[in-house]
Amino acid sequence: MLLCDAAHNKMHSDEEREAHVLVIGSGGAGVRAAIEASTYGETILVSKTLAGKGGCTTMAEGGYNAVLREQDSCDIHFEDTMNGGALLNDPALVRILVDEAPRRMEDLLRWGAVFDVTDCCEVAQRPFGGQRFARTCYAGDRTGHEMISTLIDRLHSTEVWVENEITIISLLKDGDRVNGAAGLDRQGNLRVILADSVVLATGGGTKIYDISTNSSSGTGDGYALGFRAGAELIDMEQIQFHPTGAVYPYDARGRLVTEAVRGEGGLLLNINHERFMDRYDPQRKELSTRDVVARAIATEIMEGRGTVNGGVYLDVTHLPRSQIETKLPIMLEQFLKFGVDIRDEPMEVAPTAHHIMGGLRITPQGETTVPGLFACGEVAGGVHGANRLGGNALADTQVFGRRAGDAAGRAPSLEKIADTMGIDAIQSRLRTFDQGDVQPSTVIRSLQVAMWEGAGIFRNAKDLEKTLGIIDHLSTLKMKAPARENLAGCCIAGNMLTTARLVVKGALLRKESRGAHVRRDISQAWDNRTSPYSHTYQSLEREGIEVRP
Repeated sequence: MLLCDAAHNKMHSDEEREAHVLVIGSGGAGVRAAIEASTYGETILVSKTLAGKGGCTTMAEGGYNAVLREQDSCDIHFEDTMNGGALLNDPALVRILVDEAPRRMEDLLRWGAVFDVTDCCEVAQRPFGGQRFARTCYAGDRTGHEMISTLIDRLHSTEVWVENEITIISLLKDGDRVNGAAGLDRQGNLRVILADSVVLATGGGTKIYDISTNSSSGTGDGYALGFRAGAELIDMEQIQFHPTGAVYPYDARGRLVTEAVRGEGGLLLNINHERFMDRYDPQRKELSTRDVVARAIATEIMEGRGTVNGGVYLDVTHLPRSQIETKLPIMLEQFLKFGVDIRDEPMEVAPTAHHIMGGLRITPQGETTVPGLFACGEVAGGVHGANRLGGNALADTQVFGRRAGDAAGRAPSLEKIADTMGIDAIQSRLRTFDQGDVQPSTVIRSLQVAMWEGAGIFRNAKDLEKTLGIIDHLSTLKMKAPARENLAGCCIAGNMLTTARLVVKGALLRKESRGAHVRRDISQAWDNRTSPYSHTYQSLEREGIEVRP
């Protein structure tokens, strides 16, 4: 590891830790990858927070999609996922997701996960938006928490070495191959880990927006790390705005109101108490895909039919009280803290930035375009296309977490050579934060407001160009770290700027409306099936949009 010599204000090498596989990220995908990789050799898992405590998996309330009933089928799940993703998904990745999700559910159950069950002792499933069958497995409305608890228990039965509270700030390379990473611990000391292969499982990044469901760790680190290492990213413009986030009190804005509320029969009503989804999707109504429901709610609010708090009503008061108490206990508890008893009065909700569907381009084995670097979970693109179906993300973490961990573990053992030039560059970058004059929090706040106003649910070139200009300006500011402990905050703010730029540039590249990406300044004569376009792509070497043959 590398330690900072405060007396001389410089970094020096103390020791380097080595492993066969390095996994960066401790959510559902990262822990599953580490479990799998550990069967092949020494594995280190690095967490920016505490393994099993941070990230989005533990916050996920809704469920896990898997075909478990005879009347359902993987072919139907495949079609639902492709159609929900506006046909921008990679079909090979979707096929793997739907085929393997049931087996990965079996793993969780075998390892001790406790899901709700039917009277026949089968795993219970509820309906979620955009799906023709009730295939979303759940543990009340705390599914992600149950999954990550089970995975952490399983992780403890392996020999994986866990490093908590280390912020990875750069990937290291030996030639063209990624062979490790450098990070900062809580004291601001620089730590280096060399490995034969590296798995990025850093989760999402919608904290680049003013209103987001993500925890404080959802800062887009993996997108920025991969991009700077030379990896290619696809479809970064595809940001899912979850239809239902809390709108008050102020500090609770954006907090997720799970889709399980609508799956259990919740109704969306405007200020006139009209069930407005009848106008936007009369067949599926509240169980339409998330992009459709989010745009419907945003339209109701913009056209003056929203509540005084800037939302719409989500009403479950017509449901039996026992159903709310047993199926939605977390939602009941959350809103009671806000002074709202959802058994007797409706919630107020509005769209909130939730999930990035794009990410690093991967193969079915989780390989990125850079040798030695793998990716899984939300940081990887291609699985969800232009709109993710609720319940597919938790399945994604297990299916592709296992695949990436297995492929990384199978990588050959190589001589581990430290990237001295890369480490020197990191040291130089960290020293610049001694001379800065702007707090990272100031940069982040300005970025979040700009992204919400200029790259939100509805977009146009003028606003996107303005937002890109703000990002470029913020990137020129010299950030200040008052103490070594603040170095990581400066690096994270830089990652957020890089991720935001990828999102905005992707939105400018895609000159069409597709799924969650809506360009109001472009008219088109095609639908999802006849669109001339496929993925947007961005790397250090090229950027553009693929044209269908």
